Amino acid sequence: MKKYSIIIGLLVVCVALLALVNTKAKPRVIITDYKNAAYKIDGKLVTLVNGSAEEESAPGSASKTVTQFFGNEAVGDFNGDGRQDVAFIMTQTGGGSGTFFYVTAALGTASGYSGTNAILLGDRVAPQTIEFRNGEIIVNYADRAPKDPMAVQPSIGVSKYLKIQGANLVQSRAVVGEGMRCGGNMLGAPICTDGFHCAPAAGVLLPFGDVGGTCVKN
Repeated sequence: MKKYSIIIGLLVVCVALLALVNTKAKPRVIITDYKNAAYKIDGKLVTLVNGSAEEESAPGSASKTVTQFFGNEAVGDFNGDGRQDVAFIMTQTGGGSGTFFYVTAALGTASGYSGTNAILLGDRVAPQTIEFRNGEIIVNYADRAPKDPMAVQPSIGVSKYLKIQGANLVQSRAVVGEGMRCGGNMLGAPICTDGFHCAPAAGVLLPFGDVGGTCVKN
């Protein structure tokens, strides 16, 4: 009887040890490659695997929404925490003919890279460069005038000025409309809204690069 009691006691101890092992916290997943992180596009979380993601455009739909890493990376410490961050461009296609370009960022953390939201650049635009300068992420690309059909090649230079606010990618400068002051050499000078560009103001003789101008239609 004593022998059986010892065996039962050992079994109880073994079961308790197994339960303890199973309840231990699982190790954190360290994301060392920003091409394998999750990003929020139009409010929806998209997880890249080797720079790509694919899912049904709608439940039961034969068409797929495909998200792809495009490139044009810029690196720097975007949020001042001493870790290297990366900004880059990605594309997304669905059932139609459009190819939508987005800029996003991956923030370096103790657990590896953490993706931010993505900001739309446009449909079938022509990406050029991304820079990180004076605390701003500057995305340069070419777009079309609002009246141009999609068959027209992008030829109008556009720059978006962005920054990290908390864990989000946001516009870093005031965006102004037609006839409003824009540009100039002052840090954080206003920029024109989509469909407009900054042009020298009529009658102003001072250098446009110094004093800026006003927003006019593309």
